Amino acid sequence: MKIYKHILKNREDAAEKLLDVIPMQSFKDESWKIVAVSTGGLELGYMIGKKFPNKLDILFSEAILAPHNDDCEIARVSEKEEIVINEQLVRAFEIQYDYIYGEAHRKHEEQILSYVYQYRKGKPFISMKDEHVLLIDEGSETGLKFMTALKTILAMQPKAVYIAVAVLPTDTLELLEPYADDIFFLHHIDDYVETTLYYEKLEDVSDENIEKYLEEKGN
Repeated sequence: MKIYKHILKNREDAAEKLLDVIPMQSFKDESWKIVAVSTGGLELGYMIGKKFPNKLDILFSEAILAPHNDDCEIARVSEKEEIVINEQLVRAFEIQYDYIYGEAHRKHEEQILSYVYQYRKGKPFISMKDEHVLLIDEGSETGLKFMTALKTILAMQPKAVYIAVAVLPTDTLELLEPYADDIFFLHHIDDYVETTLYYEKLEDVSDENIEKYLEEKGN
């Protein structure tokens, strides 16, 4: 069995390697919009796009957790109030949909809107209609962040939606493939543990850097 621990040094290393698998001519010619699905993805997207005029943004979303279990994400809601539900978990735990929709509304009002005001100065996420969009993250454990972003972006009728991700589980890659026009990745791993395991160094992104990335490269 191949050992994947620390296969990437940091986000800068991941960015350099993703530049080799992303079709950069199309990226430039079609002015792909880079949309991160996490703050780590935002830093990665900034590193990939900093030498190009392509715009960068982040689509905020929040996890909806199972009742009495803070380690189990059963759904996710985006800032556009699109919700993606892990139906298998919901059935297994016999969770009511009223709970999910109630939590989604609460997370949107209490957390997501605060991110929008803090980091985007209250500006809403702009429409991606007729755009080429590159969704990006440093890793993906369950695929829920990407699925929520895909549902949100596809509702806007873009020309194409691509995904760039450094590492992800093989089953998550298979989950995402039908919904994206293409997926650019470095490693898909059968026995995926957690994203931090595959980087030597993966620091939290500071508020100052989030604001910097969006100010410099934002719409």
